[in-house]
Amino acid sequence: MTQVDQMKAAILAIFAADETQQLNVSEISERIGVAGSQGFKDLVKVLAELEGDKHLLMDDAGKFRLPASQRLVEGVFHANDRGFGFVSMVDKEPSDPDIFIAPPNTNFAMNGDTVEVAIIKEAEENSRRGPEGKVAKVITRGIEEIVGEFMPYSDIQKEKTGLIGYIQSHAKKLSSYLIYLTDNGLHPQKGDMVQVDITSYPSIDTPGQMRGIAKQVLGNKNDPGVDVLSIVYQHDIKTDFPEEVRLQSEAIPDTVLETDKFGRKDLTDQPVVTIDGDDSKDFDDAVNVRQLDNGHFYLGVHIADVSYYVTEGSPLDAEALERGTSTYLTDRVIPMLPFRLSNGICSLNPDVERLALTCEMEIDEHGNVVDHNIFPSVIKSTARMTYNNVNKILTDQDADLRDQYAPLVPMFETMAELHEILLKKRHNRGAIDFEEDEAKIIVDENGKAIDIELRQRGLSERMIESFMLAANETVAEHYSTANAPFLYRIHETPDTDKMKNFFEFITAYGIQVQGSSKKVTPMMLQEVLTQIEGQPEQPIITTMLLRSMQQAHYSDESLGHFGLAAEFYTHFTSPIRRYPDLMVHRLIHNYATNGMTIEEKEKWAPKLQPIAEQTSLEERRSIDTEREVVDLKKAEYMLDKVGNEYDAVISSVTSFGMFIALPSTVEGLVHISQMKDDYYSFVESQLALVGERTHKMFRIGQPVRVKVANVDLDAHSVDFELLASEEVPLASAEILSKIEARPKRPTRPRDHEKGGQRRGDQKKNSHPRRPVAKKDSQKRTFKK
Repeated sequence: MTQVDQMKAAILAIFAADETQQLNVSEISERIGVAGSQGFKDLVKVLAELEGDKHLLMDDAGKFRLPASQRLVEGVFHANDRGFGFVSMVDKEPSDPDIFIAPPNTNFAMNGDTVEVAIIKEAEENSRRGPEGKVAKVITRGIEEIVGEFMPYSDIQKEKTGLIGYIQSHAKKLSSYLIYLTDNGLHPQKGDMVQVDITSYPSIDTPGQMRGIAKQVLGNKNDPGVDVLSIVYQHDIKTDFPEEVRLQSEAIPDTVLETDKFGRKDLTDQPVVTIDGDDSKDFDDAVNVRQLDNGHFYLGVHIADVSYYVTEGSPLDAEALERGTSTYLTDRVIPMLPFRLSNGICSLNPDVERLALTCEMEIDEHGNVVDHNIFPSVIKSTARMTYNNVNKILTDQDADLRDQYAPLVPMFETMAELHEILLKKRHNRGAIDFEEDEAKIIVDENGKAIDIELRQRGLSERMIESFMLAANETVAEHYSTANAPFLYRIHETPDTDKMKNFFEFITAYGIQVQGSSKKVTPMMLQEVLTQIEGQPEQPIITTMLLRSMQQAHYSDESLGHFGLAAEFYTHFTSPIRRYPDLMVHRLIHNYATNGMTIEEKEKWAPKLQPIAEQTSLEERRSIDTEREVVDLKKAEYMLDKVGNEYDAVISSVTSFGMFIALPSTVEGLVHISQMKDDYYSFVESQLALVGERTHKMFRIGQPVRVKVANVDLDAHSVDFELLASEEVPLASAEILSKIEARPKRPTRPRDHEKGGQRRGDQKKNSHPRRPVAKKDSQKRTFKK
């Protein structure tokens, strides 16, 4: 082998070791150990040959990489209901776009699969279009169990096929598959909801089929509670605790022992209170406030010391980490910890001693924490207060309640004063507040949805939020400043390209942003929300902003919280229902006991990022489960309302139609095939549908009148029919010019005139889920 051939082989070996890397000449020279000016000249020549032979590509920045056809990346496949999908790369940067996978290139990958992808087309520069790929192979399956409705085979079919029947999932992303059941499992009855272990997956021979073994029968689909249970099992949410976990929880005393108090500060003489919802059963935070002689405020936030009972490495701890969080459904809670702990010894019930971790803060008149102390304590809650009652005391000035809680009323009034100071401070630094009504689904004794109640957060809810945020920030800053390994709740700066598109979008509404999309700050976005408050365009701009934001998640790096405009942030205040909070408590205890020594830091540093990843994943799983149950119950609530007419608002616009939100927060689809008065084009930049002939325009936030056309309980969906109105706005000349600039579609009869589906996007009544703004995880961030 010549010296040139050796150099080529060495260069290609570097790129073969990591197909994703991009290196310039100097970096390649350093990697292969080129010496002298002649060697460098030879390297440049060899690289030119490799580029000429298409073995390497060079970009405008002078960096070399493998051609797309040779570049393989690993990631997680996210399926779309319409056959295509996206792959999010492992270890991707926030700005890296997902890889688009066209329907022919999925290689039968399913939602959640870890896959190896060959890049067949690189991302286009100065374009929103990301790279395109082809799934080369499925590395690991994301779905090993499926819950579905059982349909039995006849005796003849059983004998002929060796199968007992099949199940079909009600989940949108799985509903197109039939899972045939072999004879070596349970034998369900027709209509039973069954949990199935998958034994074989779709392939070139059986593209829409799988095989499995019936593992568990959840009950008939019409039995009370089976609908929710099916969703819970499909999302792999654990409902039962293992025997060793149950035994450990039962061995824990149900009262605080004298030995438990050793090394703790006794605060049982302080008037601390819990303030929670009417139906809350687990109380993990208590507060007390008073004004100090120097005019400052004392704020005590006392959090249930769950980590004292859930010891590291124990069965309880392992189970809590696996669950990651409690899941709150319409008619039940699936707890992270057994109820003996969550509703018992770890709950800060009134008039009984409880162990706590306390964060005491001295706060000045500007909301600055000028002094603080974090320590283990013993408390005794003076009263179990509810949000409703505190709101009546403070806002409604309810005479009976003020008399009933007379000793506590002055503290509540001081709390309200401190809250206003903390709120003003957050506002002044740019914290973004996405405020909306909360909907609570009311169910009967069988779990059937019978009503939807809307409730605005009152003063007491906002007050407790302010105190929990203050404690979370104070704890995070304390340990970040000490350079101690710690677990943080982070919310990163929005992607530059998404912000650029958002700023361009709002200019159509006459809104100008002071600053650059390359260096966006929370204050810039807060000012946008301030400008549109109460305006007709508020819903559409708020929705677009939410879609432009990152998701909050857990990390071992202190990267701050963009939405809160907080430099330091963690989750310290809810260890009964969130494992990260429990872990934060454990770290606080260990650093207090053992000191922040090098040995102690080295012990915790490698443990935290895996915990952050696991708990972020479980949080996502829990949110998805909660959202799907809400969709189910809202559809159930609408079952007897087919034919009813409502004033509503367009909540989202897509190429296949418009999602409509009723005042009750129920959402459904007006499919484009039902908009028969015109041919409507989707203008993505404006999230609008525009009529080709009439120039009617439908966009987010626009009021409409609709009729309930259909409810599909299995699909958890509602379909609306758009009613005629003379108040539909017309598209501007600028928007019409964008449509005119598009390539003309072939002349053909209108789809609805032929009786067919328009555009072939979706079958009616099987529409995909509304594009969801990344708000739910952020809402958890803003709550205690």
